[in-house]
Amino acid sequence: MSVLVLVLAVSAACCLGFGFVLQQNAAQKAPRADFLSPRLLLDLVRVPRWLGGIGLMVVGMALGAVALGNGEISLVEPLLATNLLFALALSRHQTKQPLGRQGWAGLLLLAGGVSAFIVAGEPRGGSAGAHPLRHWLIIGVMVGLALLLTGYAKRSRLSSGPVLLALAAGLLYGVQDALTRVSGERFSEGGLVELLTGWQPYAVLALGVTGLVLVQSAFETAPLRMSLPALTAAQPLAGIICGVGFLGDRLRTDPGALTWQAAGLAAVVGGIVLLGMHPAMPQGSAARVQQRVPGLQPQ
Repeated sequence: MSVLVLVLAVSAACCLGFGFVLQQNAAQKAPRADFLSPRLLLDLVRVPRWLGGIGLMVVGMALGAVALGNGEISLVEPLLATNLLFALALSRHQTKQPLGRQGWAGLLLLAGGVSAFIVAGEPRGGSAGAHPLRHWLIIGVMVGLALLLTGYAKRSRLSSGPVLLALAAGLLYGVQDALTRVSGERFSEGGLVELLTGWQPYAVLALGVTGLVLVQSAFETAPLRMSLPALTAAQPLAGIICGVGFLGDRLRTDPGALTWQAAGLAAVVGGIVLLGMHPAMPQGSAARVQQRVPGLQPQ
């Protein structure tokens, strides 16, 4: 594993984690009528704290893009999932909550799971010449599932709505990461003209804006502990599927390696859930959550 890719990916995770906390601090105060509307971004852009969070997220995405350009997506995505560790660190600073057994358990599961997946899988590059049908099938399934989750979250009268929105955003961000790598390869091969004549950079922009609206709507309607774990878990899983499915990433496939990879991913998800539910994570206002969007009120 390249030290450069490791440093870039962890630095990106740090910026993303800090940025998510600042964004949620601001988004939870946004007007109720902005739910799942681009107006939400127009209102939030006037909030300095939110702009700071977006700035950190942009830096994190840029660092992540450079990491994706120098390493396999199956390697970078699990490292980006550690953004939750940095989100928890900032939240602990704000709430003064101790880490405790739950925090240490989540930290060990997340770090150990990422390490186990990378060591067992040995992600490496390969031929990206996947059949176009498989390329579009994987992207279509990811985007279609994100649309279904968003539609159900909008209509649902369950408190799980913000979780569904965060899952949808995570799927879109995973596809965005895959297309970011493709865009970087096109730029390296043919420069700016080659990049701008392809559809990928425009899809990256569209996915980024759509994902941002979903994430801010989830942040607006629920505490960070409900939305960030789902987002953090869905993004690397979607990215790994895209990487192996059509970008040519290769992982070890012997039974022992597959077992450790599955165990590593399960540990990552378990660690994300434990850290996301930690008392240090901002809880927001329960009353505000119930009043903000009628469709998200519990029955």
